[in-house]
Amino acid sequence: MKTAIKLTGFFVALSVIFCWFCCLFFLLNWDFSWSNPLVYLMILVQMHLFTGLFITAHDAMHGTVSSNKIINKVVGYTAVFLYAGFFYNTLFKKHHKHHNHVHTNDDPDFAPHGFWKWYLSFMLNYVTIIQLIIMAVAYNVLKIWIDERNLLLFWVLPSLLSTFQLFYFGTYLPHKGEHDNEYHSSTLNKNHFIAFITCYFFGYHLEHHQKPATPWWQLYKTKN
Repeated sequence: MKTAIKLTGFFVALSVIFCWFCCLFFLLNWDFSWSNPLVYLMILVQMHLFTGLFITAHDAMHGTVSSNKIINKVVGYTAVFLYAGFFYNTLFKKHHKHHNHVHTNDDPDFAPHGFWKWYLSFMLNYVTIIQLIIMAVAYNVLKIWIDERNLLLFWVLPSLLSTFQLFYFGTYLPHKGEHDNEYHSSTLNKNHFIAFITCYFFGYHLEHHQKPATPWWQLYKTKN
């Protein structure tokens, strides 16, 4: 049964990456009109797919993409690099530090501030100069072939918006304030549709901390 779940995890991860790539390829080559309402819907769709890349890398950090450690790492490296030029090993160490020291001074995801100061602290903790250089180089190379408005609207903007999506639903909302459990986490009310579209079920955050080896696509089953 566990092998079947890990195989499914691999195909789920590939499906997310494939959907992200296909959608981005179409959007970057789309001769769109600003008056077309689909433009603004597709920004949100692409934002959600960017978030899916990070969630896929997150699953890899918990070893749930594949039982093969090499495949698991390759998928994790690929997903998080495509997301925004991040390095998997760095995020891996920080994410497990979050799980081991949640809601303490040693938790890299926690800051005792309001939303904006916490978000800024969160981003400064993860964004590096090397990553910014990688993204700047990628942008300037891509704009040789791709219309700059497409790049800004369907690559840059959705990736930035997804950082708010990930931070708000995956860090700020579940970890703000005080909690009466050992994981210092709250959880969304049970509504699987809302939980999926907001952050791939990671609004069920207490459940994630209780069962971190549960992949995102199985996390809804842990919700009572």
